[in-house]
Amino acid sequence: MSQSNFSTPLNNINGTIVDSLTATTVGALILTIVFLLGFPGNLFIVWSILARARKQSVTTLLILNLAIADGSLMALTPFFIVYLVLMNWTIGSVMCKLLFYLCLVNMYASIELIMLMSVYRLVSVLWPQRIGTIVGHRTVVRVLAVVWVLVMVASIPALLFREVRLKRNSSALVCDSYHDKNSDVILQYTLELVLGFLIPYGVILVSYFCIWRRIRQTKFRRRIRSEKLILAIVLTFCLFWLPYHVINMVQVTWAVCPEGVMKEKLAKIWQRSRAVTSAIAFISSCANPVLYVFAGKSYIRREGLAFMARLFEGTGLDSSRKSRQNSQNSREKDKEADLVMLKDKEQDSATNSSSNIKPVKNDK
Repeated sequence: MSQSNFSTPLNNINGTIVDSLTATTVGALILTIVFLLGFPGNLFIVWSILARARKQSVTTLLILNLAIADGSLMALTPFFIVYLVLMNWTIGSVMCKLLFYLCLVNMYASIELIMLMSVYRLVSVLWPQRIGTIVGHRTVVRVLAVVWVLVMVASIPALLFREVRLKRNSSALVCDSYHDKNSDVILQYTLELVLGFLIPYGVILVSYFCIWRRIRQTKFRRRIRSEKLILAIVLTFCLFWLPYHVINMVQVTWAVCPEGVMKEKLAKIWQRSRAVTSAIAFISSCANPVLYVFAGKSYIRREGLAFMARLFEGTGLDSSRKSRQNSQNSREKDKEADLVMLKDKEQDSATNSSSNIKPVKNDK
């Protein structure tokens, strides 16, 4: 690619995420480990649900979509590993926009799906008898389709603001946002912070607070395996994505800060931290398969490769299964009642027959 294709103003960039050799080396190492663990792990989850699961419950559908989002993100990591190792973007402007757009789509999709999991747990705890009518299989499929459309629309800024440009005082190319336009930086990273963290985590926190209050109000406080698993997914996602969003806030502050010493300090912070925090965020997409393995270790010896499918079937609390259990319990109760009534009838018939026997007179 010829460098003459890029306009002169692009040379005025203040700094990029590939300026620090240490940061890019650490980031490339993290992404390599993440790819080796996360890509086959998420493929195994998708295969387990599609090929081995006996029934796709609501929880299973949500986990399937989460694995697709995480697996797609893992499939993109080799491009970013090469970018960090070479410290040079070599695959053109179209791929620059497309790859970062797909990353943003899958980031939004992951957190929105985790939010849906939390909301579904809330509904199943508050209205367990009506969960089947409120959240049916067809309704969940429609909601998932709407979520994917919304995250694709919300990720459009990556297509608009990402561009290939020359690094300052270097012949290397970078795929970066328009840092010379503060309004674009503010819009892009504020949108990621609000839609990708603040709103969904606000909903998640409210949902689990309501679940916690409901469980404390009930006398029967059994611990549900799916509650532990989904809570672990939520905490893991927050742990690995929080540094990324903190750097987003630093860069937005840098964009609105007037020229001076503070602006230079903020620039050094986000330029040196962006590569590492972005790589750390990718860890969340390979962490879920590890969580599933620990959660389903009791199934491994008994089920073999199907242990993941049995785990997801065990964590589902669908109305169909509940209704079967309720109907089975009611049938057992009816049988017990019929047995009691039958015994009573037998006793009544026995007493009546004994009372109707007339004494035999001896005429002798």
